[in-house]
Amino acid sequence: MPTPLVVSEVAKSFTMHLRDGIRLPVVAGVSFALRSGECAVLGGPSGAGKSSILKMVYGNYAVDEGQIIVSHDGHLVDLAAATPRTVLAIRRNTIGYVSQFLRTVPRVSALDVVAEPLVARGEEKEAARSQAREYLARLNLPERLWSLPPATFSGGEQQRVNIARGFITAHPILLLDEPTASLDAKNREVVIRMIEEKKKAGVALLGIFHDADVREAVADRIIDVTEFAAGKIAA
Repeated sequence: MPTPLVVSEVAKSFTMHLRDGIRLPVVAGVSFALRSGECAVLGGPSGAGKSSILKMVYGNYAVDEGQIIVSHDGHLVDLAAATPRTVLAIRRNTIGYVSQFLRTVPRVSALDVVAEPLVARGEEKEAARSQAREYLARLNLPERLWSLPPATFSGGEQQRVNIARGFITAHPILLLDEPTASLDAKNREVVIRMIEEKKKAGVALLGIFHDADVREAVADRIIDVTEFAAGKIAA
């Protein structure tokens, strides 16, 4: 089974510049591999570093030490040492991401927000919009909202747009940061089925799910983040 992502001995800390440069260690020695067709879940209490790990894998957070090896366009790339241009290319073609919050774009319709990742990868605009319609309908977003900017939507409606945007592409790796947090039970079930479909398609998924029912439904294994605790605040 292919292994498109390997995280090896990764460490992360934050420097508190307003507190005399105190360093706040977050995680250290983070090591795991992600296989195609599985959903691995980062487990542990709030504050354990789950979101920090996810953001390092996506390239949002710099890595203090260690490697994040990604299979990208036929090559192995260390995301931790990659140039900004390479990171953007990896996000476009290899690693998708569903965050807890949708970054709304003024005056851009929900339909075009969802279709945009496909257009960025070279898909014809109307074909991308057609797929976007399918995802929005599947996630039970009322059709009357599709032509409106998501900035005006409720939190749950925005999250459905966010999920549709993240799932519409065929990225071989997909990161999920609390995708069902704002959803009702009906739409949580939709997302569970969508995750299962991604797994069957060979996508490697890494997620955070505080909803125990969703976590139990989708997780093939739990990565216990408490094993990577970096300790207490150090000067």
